[in-house]
Amino acid sequence: MSKAAVGLLGLGSRSTLYYIKELNRLYNQEKGGYSTFPFVMLNVDFDTINPLLPNTSEALDTVVKTFLDELEKFAITTILIPNITLHETIDRIAIQKKILHPLALTVEKIIEQEWSTIVLFGSLHSMESNYISSYFNDKGIEVQLPSQEDRLFIDEVRKQTYTETETPDLIASYHSILNKYSKNSPVVLACTELSIFKLTDNYRIIDMAQLQIEQAVSQTV
Repeated sequence: MSKAAVGLLGLGSRSTLYYIKELNRLYNQEKGGYSTFPFVMLNVDFDTINPLLPNTSEALDTVVKTFLDELEKFAITTILIPNITLHETIDRIAIQKKILHPLALTVEKIIEQEWSTIVLFGSLHSMESNYISSYFNDKGIEVQLPSQEDRLFIDEVRKQTYTETETPDLIASYHSILNKYSKNSPVVLACTELSIFKLTDNYRIIDMAQLQIEQAVSQTV
């Protein structure tokens, strides 16, 4: 097994499968042939976590810590969590292995591009809570939000993507909003469900999930 073996915590099926698909796609681009990304996955019952989200709590800390302790028993060096919101809890607990942290990777990307202001797209909770905004503000990055109406729509995109009930019209409207906000400032996607149907030809869209995936692949090839 590679020294840079990645441990993936399996959560919601669609988001986890998206990570696996992208990990395999990018790894195959690098390695060619029939290569697929080498990783270890601990698949857990997401119903033990999701009802406790999005707010942090001691109960959530305990559940997540139990799963991560199990994952850390494998021969891994790095942990990949396919849920952006859950990293607020990850920050609260002691973990031995390296975490591919989406916020840290995103700040690196923003600084690399010499941007100072971003528009945040995520779940309604992520957009309106202080966790992501405060993290970016502390690094000198201004966070702007979509209008209230657009925040509600973005959260609806998230919900329908999670339940696999999205329609072509919904996705078209989502793309329109992405283009609208990215004209003035880069848009940061802080929700895996929003990553699944993102625009792929707009360089002003920064996808937290994609940054995690790219980092996982780059340390493995």
